Amino acid sequence: MPVLSKSLIRKLYYNQKLSTIEIGRRLGVSPWAVLRFMRKVDLRPRTIKEANDNVFNRKRPSFLLRKNLTLKEQKLKIAGAMLYWAEGGKSLGRYWTVDLANSDPEMVGVFLRFLRKICGIDEAKLRVQMYCYANQDIEKIKKFWYKVTNIRKEQFIKPYVRQDFRKDKRDRMPNGLVHIRYNDKKLLCIIENWIKEYCKKI
Repeated sequence: MPVLSKSLIRKLYYNQKLSTIEIGRRLGVSPWAVLRFMRKVDLRPRTIKEANDNVFNRKRPSFLLRKNLTLKEQKLKIAGAMLYWAEGGKSLGRYWTVDLANSDPEMVGVFLRFLRKICGIDEAKLRVQMYCYANQDIEKIKKFWYKVTNIRKEQFIKPYVRQDFRKDKRDRMPNGLVHIRYNDKKLLCIIENWIKEYCKKI
């Protein structure tokens, strides 16, 4: 059985942020042996929150942020962040998805360019949910947003269809409204930090 040392465990657990399971695998012992040794030498284990934060911080992101932006790309980054500030879902409770909702195709198009060119997202993780009324042609609306977003139809999830429409309001949101969603907590946190930085500058 390998000899455990306080300095080694401190290095692996605190500096390299490894879990007790990972340390056990590396040293050829059980995680319980690692925990018992840590208690013996007064090395404090992580709280549940600290453990969750550690897992989150080490998780590989699903996107690749663009660096060394041109002037045009810097403007797109600012535009995307400000659009999200105005129309995006915020990090509330368990809600950790980038989610912009709007009925303006140009606004949706700008935000998607921001996600694709600035944030370097994984295209396959994009999801679209339409929001429309029961008296509208849902298939026609789907084709419209498919053309605007250039997102595969398989990535359009079940639409939300409202039944409480008024016949005298036919022209209201003629193409419905769409939610552009990207499920990555790290990206949401980054966008929210960009928003905070821009707010401090203006």
